[in-house]
Amino acid sequence: MGKLTHASIIPLIGGETIAAERAFNARPDYLLSYEPFAKNDAHLLNYYDHSVPYYVLDKGQHHPHKVDVVSSVCPCAGLSMMHNSYGDDNPNNKWLGIAAEYVLGEIGPQVYYGENAPGFAGNVGLTFRTLIRDIGKKHGYTMSVYRTKSLLHGLPQVRERSFYFLWKGDKVPLLNYFRRPYTPIEQLIVNADGNFQQTPINAATPSHDPFYRYVLEVIEGGKSHTQFAAEFTYKDDEEQHVNVNKRNVEGYILKKGHTYEQVAEWCESKGYERQAAKAVRKAAKLAAGGGIMRRGVIVPQDHIGAFVGHYPKNLTHPVQDRFITYREALAIMDMPLDFELLDPTNSVNHICQNVPVRTAQDMAEEVLAVLNDERPWISTDYVAQYNHSMTHKEGWDNDNVRPVRSLEEMFA
Repeated sequence: MGKLTHASIIPLIGGETIAAERAFNARPDYLLSYEPFAKNDAHLLNYYDHSVPYYVLDKGQHHPHKVDVVSSVCPCAGLSMMHNSYGDDNPNNKWLGIAAEYVLGEIGPQVYYGENAPGFAGNVGLTFRTLIRDIGKKHGYTMSVYRTKSLLHGLPQVRERSFYFLWKGDKVPLLNYFRRPYTPIEQLIVNADGNFQQTPINAATPSHDPFYRYVLEVIEGGKSHTQFAAEFTYKDDEEQHVNVNKRNVEGYILKKGHTYEQVAEWCESKGYERQAAKAVRKAAKLAAGGGIMRRGVIVPQDHIGAFVGHYPKNLTHPVQDRFITYREALAIMDMPLDFELLDPTNSVNHICQNVPVRTAQDMAEEVLAVLNDERPWISTDYVAQYNHSMTHKEGWDNDNVRPVRSLEEMFA
């Protein structure tokens, strides 16, 4: 095809839009959004020097013309099991249907695609997969879902995600699978470039954290942060893989055979009364058979979990005794060197509410390949692809159908 035109709806900070720009070799014709997302979108508008038209749909503004492709990053908290109120009735979910109905009904692109939580491709996302599939069928589109994780796209964070695609017509293309080698997280942080926004997100000193001090002084016999970061490993000879949720100093304490009771006693002796009490509470929960949250200092090694929640404030530099900077956080999400985070102190979580650019670029390049007739087509109206296993399933699973409700019924 000739020059491809594209736009984004609810782009948020802009990882997917920037990825599409790289894949399609053109800036978006315009950006669409809604008033609740204005603060998130502001970073992308600033990156484009406000030269890309921006239309706020709930203010009565509308798109100026049709485009070939539209991308979206609708809020995913409602389908993320990391959120304390995930599920069908989370109001964040409504934007999936609202955006799909507008794009397919009013713009009618060749392809509409978006990114969401991994749960979108699983049981928790069935209601909204059904909703979007039905919106697509109403407007003459087939649907595919692609489950993947950023670690497979060359980035050192696991970050499980789902992408959904609505294809104009009566067939579904089969997209490529990915196994890109990734740069270790510690190397990515050390090499993070850029000469502005180099202030640490967390101004505290990692080695002053009482739990981390216990590791350095008691377990490691007085090592510095730099020494520990260079020499330690979360693995042992028998363990080839370690759950990334244990890749923090508390996980390391337990792995080395120490207990929260020992940590509490040490903290008490050093005058860390609040941290001693915290260790006692955690010990009691474990003794009662409960679970605990480990959100302490994280020393980077090889790769990390999803860069969300506590990661920006708890992830250390691999050499310097400090936490990562805003620039390094942006680098972890593969954002451009000249991308500026507005009001960084109050908007750091906007970095996390994003798609790593390299991951999204692989998906955008697959869209381009499809439109250039470089991917095989399957005679079905629905395909689920799994990048982890490099497998796919054709056709809708009739054993997992839930009653279809309209958006109005869901959120009345």
